[in-house]
Amino acid sequence: MVSKKTILLASLAIAMVVQWCGMALQAQSGETFKARLAPVPALTPLTVPVVAGIGSASATLAGRKLTVSGTFDKLASPATVAHLSMGQLTGVRGNSVFDLTVSKTGPGTSGTISGTFDLSPEQVDALKKGRLYVQLHSEGAPNGHLMGWLLK
Repeated sequence: MVSKKTILLASLAIAMVVQWCGMALQAQSGETFKARLAPVPALTPLTVPVVAGIGSASATLAGRKLTVSGTFDKLASPATVAHLSMGQLTGVRGNSVFDLTVSKTGPGTSGTISGTFDLSPEQVDALKKGRLYVQLHSEGAPNGHLMGWLLK
């Protein structure tokens, strides 16, 4: 006959293994964040057609490694560069922290963005607090064409 103590210890061991497997799976798959890329609010008087377009981006954080990918379409002028930037608060623009790769199709008004980066602890904290954003620039809007905040 099996004692209550043996059953309790076996149950505890099984619970610990299940919890460890869950944490390992979560660390492997990472946390995901999404952004809707929309026209940047104009800092100077620009006409709406200069900043037209749509896009989306997603990011996966595994440990401190962040992988970003996204698409853009229907820009009013060809894309030039894209950045991952960090603001002081969600919705407040900040400085560029990483350059994203821009791959254009057709005349350059649609395409993809991508990049993989090792974040500092401060940048990981900023991401989790919604302070990192993607910004795409174009020939017609060199100060920013589309942008979107990476959020859970």
